[in-house]
Amino acid sequence: MEFSELQQITESNSRSIQALADRIAELTFIQQEAIEERRELREATLRLVNVAEGIANLLSSLDSDRPTILRKLNTIENKVDRLLESLGDS
Repeated sequence: MEFSELQQITESNSRSIQALADRIAELTFIQQEAIEERRELREATLRLVNVAEGIANLLSSLDSDRPTILRKLNTIENKVDRLLESLGDS
């Protein structure tokens, strides 16, 4: 094998190695971005879980307050009925 052939093979190998190194660097960067995106997604999911729990607690609270609200509305309705009756009697 002649020197020029060896030189061509060496240059070709060098280009291949450089291309592989560039690709590895690119894939490493993509992997880091994916790790960051997964972390952000986990944080967003946890926030959504907290919001869902808050909504569930709010709905539960509303359910427990409903009898009180209904009693107050009934009281108001009764007072309005008495007022209307007293105005009708006058």
